[in-house]
Amino acid sequence: MKRSEINAVVAEAKSAFERHGWTLPPNPKWDVTDFGLGDFSKFGLLLVNLAEQPEYCEKLMYVRHRQVTPRHFHRAKKEDIICRWGRLAIELPSEKSQRLQINGEWREVSPNETIILKAGERITLTRDVLHAFWADSEYAIVGEVSTANDDVNDNFFENQLVGRFSEIEEDEPETVILIGET
Repeated sequence: MKRSEINAVVAEAKSAFERHGWTLPPNPKWDVTDFGLGDFSKFGLLLVNLAEQPEYCEKLMYVRHRQVTPRHFHRAKKEDIICRWGRLAIELPSEKSQRLQINGEWREVSPNETIILKAGERITLTRDVLHAFWADSEYAIVGEVSTANDDVNDNFFENQLVGRFSEIEEDEPETVILIGET
């Protein structure tokens, strides 16, 4: 990714967060990725780490319309994904039904079902649940509350070409320092 592209999406996300009443903590940790696929508009995600503790983590994410976070799962992390604004589509590819909590209630999810979360709705994803997501609206603001987070060792992508972090081409000065750059 070009640094100019990172700077532009950070400015876009900051503006969206502000419009919808999300005040970020001082000096938040930013993460912008195209998953090493080279097309941020198609495959990408902006995350802000709000809390990182040994026991838990909280993130705020900005997802553009149809911008996919590729199919992946976690072996250690359990997470609640919460749509804070807009609509979030969550694809749950599986050959069999799964029993998951949606809005705190257990529900049988059909094989290969896509769940649409509206603002305020949430899904709890347990370990080893394969999932992908994207905004089903102009954009979505998404929260994540999870057990301890390990982005380096606990993201397992279905497509082996997908990587968690992007290589950055420095074409202008950074406006924020990304995770891993400190």
